[in-house]
Formats: sequence, C-alpha cells, structure tokens
Amino acid sequence: MTHGHGVSTLKMGVPIPNAKLGMWLFLGTEIMFFTAFIGTYIVVRLGSPGWPTDTHVTHINILAGAINTFVLICSSVSVVLAHEAVHQGYFTKAKNLMILTLVLACVFLGIKSFEYYGKFQHDILPGHVPESNQQVLDKMVRELDVATGLTALRQRQVSVANELAKETNEERKPRLKAELDVVNTNVSGISKKLETPEFNDLRRKALAGTIKLDDAAKALEKLQHDHPEFKVVHEIHKPILYGNLFASTYFLMTGFHALHVIIGMGFFTHIIMLGNAGRLGFEHGTLVENYGLYWHFVDLVWIFLFPLIYII
Repeated sequence: MTHGHGVSTLKMGVPIPNAKLGMWLFLGTEIMFFTAFIGTYIVVRLGSPGWPTDTHVTHINILAGAINTFVLICSSVSVVLAHEAVHQGYFTKAKNLMILTLVLACVFLGIKSFEYYGKFQHDILPGHVPESNQQVLDKMVRELDVATGLTALRQRQVSVANELAKETNEERKPRLKAELDVVNTNVSGISKKLETPEFNDLRRKALAGTIKLDDAAKALEKLQHDHPEFKVVHEIHKPILYGNLFASTYFLMTGFHALHVIIGMGFFTHIIMLGNAGRLGFEHGTLVENYGLYWHFVDLVWIFLFPLIYII
C-alpha cells in the first residue's frame, strides 16, 4: 500500500524468531499428544468403579512424587535464570545454571527409577497383576513351577527324547542318549528335593481353588523358609481390581514423560558443551529460550500427572 510517494512494507504483528515460532508449533503437537493420554486416563478411571487408590496396594509413593514435583519446579527456575544470564552476557553463569538444571533432571529420573523399582519388586506390571483370588493362586503356581527349574528341564527332556526317537544316525544316538540321561538325572534330583508333599499339596489346592489366600500365603512362607529356591516367588497379595489397567496407564504416562525429560537433558548438554568450548554467546539466546520453553512444558505435564496419579 502506498501513501503519497512513500511505500510501507508489511511487518509481522508479533516479531518473534522463526525458531521460537517453530518451538511453539511443536509444543502445540505435544499438548495434543499428552492431552490424549490424560483424557483417556480420566475416562478409563471414571468408568472403572473400584479403581485401585490405596497406596499400600498400588505401591504409589506420594512423597517421592512430591519431591520430584519440587525438583522440576526448581529446574524451571534455573532454566529461566540461565536464559537471563545469556542475555546479560554472563555466559559462564548460564552454563553453570544449565549444569544445575541437568543435575536436577538426573535427580528426577533417579527418584522415578526408585519408584519403578518398587513396581517391579512387587510385580505391579501390565499383564502381571491378578484381579481375582484364583488369578492370585494361578500366578503363585506358575512362579513355583518356574522356581523349581523343572518346567524348562521337562521341556528339554521331551525335546531330547523325541529327537533321539527320530534319529537315524547311529553315531549321534550315544550323544543324545547321554544328554537325556543327564536331563533325567537332574529332573529326578530336583523333584526329590523340591517337589515335597507340602509343595504338591499347595500346588494341587491352588490349582483347584480350594485354599484361602491367607492359608496359601502361610504355606508359601514355610516353603520359602525350607527351600530358599522359592524366595523368587512373589509374596501373595489380595487381588487388585483393574490392576493391569492401572499399571498400563501408569507406565504409559510416566514413561513418556520420562522420555521427554531425557530429551530435555540432551538439550541442556548441548548448551553446556557450547559453554565448555567457549562458544556460548548472545546469538544463542533464542536457543536457550526454546530449550527453556520445552522444559517448562515438561514440567507442566508433570504438574497434571502428579495429582491425577498420586493424589486423587
């Protein structure tokens, strides 16, 4: 548009760098990504009466989650201070603040790993959580069979026996027969040691569903005391209704969030490397700001996840 002899050029309404605009567009897709997870979690939970909320059952550590929330808030502050330091020309200070942010991110993942260890220790994993009394007993039987080592040995026993029966090469038959003898000896030895009357009685009653969980727990405890091989069998707990759905949503949401934390740590490492090389300058202000925007988004997602999973 011209006014008299002058020519005016069109300008952006909001003068922001293309990199920053790109970051905002990317964060828009990330918002939709996590909104789908969180929305699905809310719908599933509201539609599942009896959803597990007892922390003694789910082994959710509220204190650990609260500490992690505080850690992420502190890390957001350090990112903001690092951005400000770059604009003021204090590049060494900016690098040190990025190191602090990286350390706080490591603390977050360390605490999260501690929480995950608790879930693995109690077998609160998708597809592993019994949701009825019989499923509790069936799981115990499966773990007892694995603990004896007989399941794999008997499979090998059948495999070698079949192979020996079909073998036509007379030179290979002695080797297969010797292997079968060793397997038979091992099966016999383990059977005599571990498949005691107490073991067989517990296993039979569990498969038939004619034993109470408390009685099964006492019998298992005695077996574990007499035979340390059974220590790997998980302690018997009451069934957890919707336990597998709970475990699936927990690991899905917190797992993807942890992945984003790791990506953010890569961003911080980039700035630290620039600082160590003496190349961090004013021109990296937008880069530091974009990394900060990403990290604020990661923190914001956790602000939603913490009350939904840990408190409510």
